[in-house]
Amino acid sequence: MKQAKPSWLKRKLPTGPEYEKVRHLLASSKLHTVCQEAKCPNMWECFSKRTSTFMILGRQCTRNCRFCNVTSDIPETLDPTEPLRVAKAAKDLGLKYVVVTSVTRDDLQDGGSAHFAETIQAIRKAVDGVGIEVLIPDFQGDEAALITVLSAQPDVLNHNIETVPSLYATVRPEAIYQRSLDLLKRASQIAPHIPVKSGIMVGLGETHDQLIQTMKDIHAHGCSILTLGQYLQPSRHHLPVTEYYTPETFDSLKETALKIGFANVASAPFVRSSYQAESLSGRCC
Repeated sequence: MKQAKPSWLKRKLPTGPEYEKVRHLLASSKLHTVCQEAKCPNMWECFSKRTSTFMILGRQCTRNCRFCNVTSDIPETLDPTEPLRVAKAAKDLGLKYVVVTSVTRDDLQDGGSAHFAETIQAIRKAVDGVGIEVLIPDFQGDEAALITVLSAQPDVLNHNIETVPSLYATVRPEAIYQRSLDLLKRASQIAPHIPVKSGIMVGLGETHDQLIQTMKDIHAHGCSILTLGQYLQPSRHHLPVTEYYTPETFDSLKETALKIGFANVASAPFVRSSYQAESLSGRCC
């Protein structure tokens, strides 16, 4: 039986001219955002503040995670103009901090890592003093692909663990828990000056002990920034929510994460990987 959403997960959606400006600019630039593709609950808030998370490498993902609303299908041909169009949109929006993520492209030899690097470089040329965070796939464990992205010098390298290891077969059947942990570790070793970030969704069936152990695993593998948010079922075709965590529980999890040793933690029902990313990065006062 489907659980009713609790009161703390009901919010009014802001609208207004700034929201419409961002929506129109993205549509006219033919750019994709994870905000729209993944039905992020913060989309209206972020758009209203003239921010967004750009999603590169097309709209079609080569994997089929059962929590994600991004389409899984035959991928599109890589668009060589995309990095410049993302950079122009970032400039036109007046962004000071840009988050770039992607679908997973297992069909590409380098997983799209060179495209990530080109996008980072294009944004830097277009926007003076900009902060750039990348939320990357696992590149199937390819260290060369990870080095390509890190060599472009993002300000934060993010890769989400998403859930506890016992749920990977159900939630992320084409991903490997240890492979994702190894990516975090390699990133922290290859470029120790670049903060490493990861995120977990809760409410998929994990136990409290499993969740705490996963947080410890992430930290032990070089991650210093953590996000914790409530999983929300995008459609009836996706995994159901098994539990709605209360705001008080999220506060407690944040305290635990800080005790484990994370430098910065965002933990609340509506927190997502790139929500308030600039403040978590340490660039914002």
